[in-house]
Amino acid sequence: MRTTRWFRSWLLVVAALGAFSAASADVKLPSLFADHMVVQRELPVAVWGWADPGEVITISLGEQSKKTTADAAGKWSVRLDPLPSGGPLKLTVAGKNKIEINDVLVGEVWLCSGQSNMAWTVSGSANFEQEKAAAQFPQIRMFTVQRKTAIEPQETCEGSWQVCSPETVGGFSAAGYFFGRRLHQELKVPVGLIHSSWGGTPVQAWTSIAAHRETPELLPMIESLEKAIAGWDPEKAKAQHEQQLARWNEAVAKAKAEGKQPPRKPGPPQDPRTSQNSPGRLYNAMIAPLVPYTLRGAIWYQGESNAGNAPLYGKQLGTMVASWRKVWQQGDFHFIAVQLPNYMAPQKEPSEMGGWPLIREQFARLLEMKNFGIAVTIDLGEAGDIHPKNKQDVGHRLAQWALAKVYGKDIVACGPLYRSMEKQGDKIVIRFDYVGKGLEAKGDKLVGFAIAGADKKFVWADVQIVGDTVVVSSPEVKDPVAVRYAWANNPSCNLFNKDGLAAAPFRTDDWDQ
Repeated sequence: MRTTRWFRSWLLVVAALGAFSAASADVKLPSLFADHMVVQRELPVAVWGWADPGEVITISLGEQSKKTTADAAGKWSVRLDPLPSGGPLKLTVAGKNKIEINDVLVGEVWLCSGQSNMAWTVSGSANFEQEKAAAQFPQIRMFTVQRKTAIEPQETCEGSWQVCSPETVGGFSAAGYFFGRRLHQELKVPVGLIHSSWGGTPVQAWTSIAAHRETPELLPMIESLEKAIAGWDPEKAKAQHEQQLARWNEAVAKAKAEGKQPPRKPGPPQDPRTSQNSPGRLYNAMIAPLVPYTLRGAIWYQGESNAGNAPLYGKQLGTMVASWRKVWQQGDFHFIAVQLPNYMAPQKEPSEMGGWPLIREQFARLLEMKNFGIAVTIDLGEAGDIHPKNKQDVGHRLAQWALAKVYGKDIVACGPLYRSMEKQGDKIVIRFDYVGKGLEAKGDKLVGFAIAGADKKFVWADVQIVGDTVVVSSPEVKDPVAVRYAWANNPSCNLFNKDGLAAAPFRTDDWDQ
């Protein structure tokens, strides 16, 4: 009996040691490295993973092979030499075990991030059945990062590469897909799209805590977060939520009785330590694990959730872009943002100060950053829906900037952007960049311009296109000093260039009203 027990114990120890040895010897890769992946052409290709400390790793892609050694923490990385577009290739990573990844394409890789309008799928967009039937693009692939939060930066995330087909395209990010489709069709190369987004989230959630701490204007957000964490009381939050629900139920009953739209149901309480809206939480879980995957740039559709504090948004987004570029160590990679479309009640007054025009202004100011671009969408929104269905033109205009600025195509990058103003007597002359083939009004006459004197009282203006300028005046304003165009949440506006691209909203003043 004693011998039998000893023998069984010995077997268990041997099995455990064998399992430990096998587990510790396994070379591992991030989830981004999987069948159907796309790697960036013409740039060094970052490959990284984990193994036993000191383990020698051989990485082979196509005809290229390199070796590296895992460090004391078991991490290893290598950058393969730049490759031309093409494929499919096989990626092999070998140490004490071997991993083979098949159907690897080489082309253009872009990160697609933001909130719900980036998350919005092709299946929820306009003309889905037609788009679905036409989605035979096996060289377009999308990796969608599973939504998670984290208190500290993570090394891994969950997700998989999907090959574009009528069966899969419905779940793709629509803005990302239509952007990638145009690149694929015009550049004739494979396109990989890494989709990492979460509806309703603010820009600070996508920005690292370190970047916040290094930016004086943003440090109060971290202090506020720390205070919220210190004061977090789950039971108290639950009781407050129940009170909110009781008030909401009363409001719903009253709205129904009066035939009005009921208010939105209050969401459950969120632990500030893990909330998707807390600074850094989405960066930690959904951006950090993607670094340093080689890419050409990023597209961004977000800003709605920051409209309540719009003047700070430019600093926030600029900080995020700079911090992403810093951790990727790819220099100033390209970043193209969707300037928010028209939304909410149609404009009535000549100038209506609100969060959305101020957010749009912050995007325009960020054009001073190197390799920063925008897609103007002021004509693509819907008054009653924060999620406009026309994502085709959103993707088209994102690609317009990329094709012009990144890939050197001889096309105008976007619609007219305000450059300068010149006062000429009782008129103001506005000049633009990105005039393209010329300026034009879509409709009977040009609308959307307002003019004011030193009293800051804006009135609708008389407007005339003269060459590549717009001349603005009003008999009510004898001594004009400022002009605004499309300055409202949902403005009346129709200035385009003859390339079919809408002019961006702007103002020549910096008044608080």
